[in-house]
Amino acid sequence: MKLHHLKPAEGSTHKKKRVGRGDRGKGGKTAGRGTKGTGARGTVPAGFEGGQMPMIRRQPKAPGFNNPNKVYFHVINVAKLDASFEAGDEVTPETLRAKGLVGAKGPVKVLGNGDITKSLTVAVDAISATAAEKITAAGGSVN
Repeated sequence: MKLHHLKPAEGSTHKKKRVGRGDRGKGGKTAGRGTKGTGARGTVPAGFEGGQMPMIRRQPKAPGFNNPNKVYFHVINVAKLDASFEAGDEVTPETLRAKGLVGAKGPVKVLGNGDITKSLTVAVDAISATAAEKITAAGGSVN
């Protein structure tokens, strides 16, 4: 047996139905599509929702969604505080901005990355538990 001897099983193939070839017999006039409506016309575009505003256009626009209620903290680590301040200094958002360590506006948070050896008085908007622990262990205080 060779490739050119192969053929489909008896009854498994059918002739293609030729529709839309005149108004007599099966498949004439509307060609099995009924009358009017989207199904009788062309293809429906992907994402079409029947005239409703499509989901892709209902979503917030690029380059991203900015939540107006989210609070963005300016962060600084205790290692940076140790390098930038002298022992006994007071660390506030104003002193950090004066030294250019954080941005112009918004709350400030101190994180616990690095080590601190000086006793500092830290009064910021937020502080991590690790940072507070390291500052008090070095003899400083957290407000």
